[in-house]
Amino acid sequence: MDARITVELAIDAFVSYLATERRASAHTVSAYASDLASLAAFVAEHDASRSFGRESETRAPREARAVDVYTLRSWLGKLARTHAPSSVARKIAAVRTWMRWLRKRGVLKTNPAEELASPKVRKGLPTFLSVDAAKEVMETEAPNASEAGALRDRAMLEVLYGSGLRVSELAGLSRGDVALDSLDGATARVLGKGNKERIVPLGAKCVDAIRAYLAQRPSMVHPKTGAQDATALFVSARGARIGVRAIQTMVQKMGALGAGRADLHPHALRHTCATHMLDGGADLRAIQELLGHASLTTTQRYTHVSMDHLMRVYDAAHPLARLAPKYDK
Repeated sequence: MDARITVELAIDAFVSYLATERRASAHTVSAYASDLASLAAFVAEHDASRSFGRESETRAPREARAVDVYTLRSWLGKLARTHAPSSVARKIAAVRTWMRWLRKRGVLKTNPAEELASPKVRKGLPTFLSVDAAKEVMETEAPNASEAGALRDRAMLEVLYGSGLRVSELAGLSRGDVALDSLDGATARVLGKGNKERIVPLGAKCVDAIRAYLAQRPSMVHPKTGAQDATALFVSARGARIGVRAIQTMVQKMGALGAGRADLHPHALRHTCATHMLDGGADLRAIQELLGHASLTTTQRYTHVSMDHLMRVYDAAHPLARLAPKYDK
């Protein structure tokens, strides 16, 4: 790669690398492109302000190798006025990865982004429902919903809560991904982050809900053309593959109706699945495999919201958990 490549071209090349060679997910590629575009815009604005009033001077676009730690700190200082620490930390991580890639290709001799200190980000605990609240949400039916639509929504809720899928994974399920009659138990083949495939089990209630929905699925077609997506497992009332936004809206509605939680979102059902499994005695490694976490550290977040389970185990196992009996003197 030419060492004199401009910031804009270097970013374009990196984003292309992520999409083609690394085969990163569309969401990941979009996030990196957005974060690095912010840096490119700052560099261009900074160079323009330095050239203001110098009509005779034509300043060439900034080369990537000319972006030093002082430029990066100025950029972050500007971001800090309008962005949350978590957003700033994410942008720092994106720039570090980009510059590390440039260094491997000989554009940079050092990585100035390694000198940046990430802001402290306070991680909130995952949102989850109690067992009773989850049951209420699962059994809720939206008023005025068609029979097919109500059965579809019930099946989607069961998959989200029962198998801990991400909303994008649920929307991406095809009919061929689901095996309901396997001798080893019902399963679904899921394509997760980074195009990593995993197999997740489907519980008995989930299987019943999917079968009930599939019996009504043929009625969900385009009102004019009669067309229907032949591959998608879950389709809209017009026969098209159901989208992420529609699922999010449905979960929010069911959360409000069933549990009084208008803030409920699909990821909260994923958190609920993990938390209830941990409470039930499941091993963290098993939960990691189910959820498709690349690192066990991510799965360990659920230990912070499962103190009831911890206290039960402590009371049952530790010899000093119970108070010694009092004897009368």
